[in-house]
Amino acid sequence: MHDVVLLRIPRGILERLEKESRKAGLTPEEYIIELILNDLDPPERAREYIEAAKSFLEEAEEELRKGNMRQAAEKLWGAAALAIKAYASWRSGKRLTSHGELWEYTRVLRRELGTWISDAWAHANAMHVCFYEGWCSREHIEDAREKIEKLVRAVEGRVKAEG
Repeated sequence: MHDVVLLRIPRGILERLEKESRKAGLTPEEYIIELILNDLDPPERAREYIEAAKSFLEEAEEELRKGNMRQAAEKLWGAAALAIKAYASWRSGKRLTSHGELWEYTRVLRRELGTWISDAWAHANAMHVCFYEGWCSREHIEDAREKIEKLVRAVEGRVKAEG
């Protein structure tokens, strides 16, 4: 299990964090992860992305247990996005910084890991929409969790085996 730590920061800093993360198209957690991992070498960054993705999977499970569908959905989206970033960092030394780059890089994963990647990525994006719209059910989230967990595990296998 990955530890989650609560951090107390002044409200003004929190507001800045929320503003900057929105501008970047990231959750505040993802934004902080990006800032911290920015200067790591690509293999190390890939390993850290995977650890963060696994933590998001666990947080999604906890949110699901609490009945918080929107937060569970957003954590699943974050896990998938971080897995794609991990693969890009490990495979190409590349940093993906936009949703467009994530979409583009899924084609590499699809070629190298299999066509099932498209399905996992579609489910991840449905979870991102669910966070904003709140339309998905527990069943939608459970289906997505299964596919996204497979994505995270597959990328973890590559990153850790050759990293």
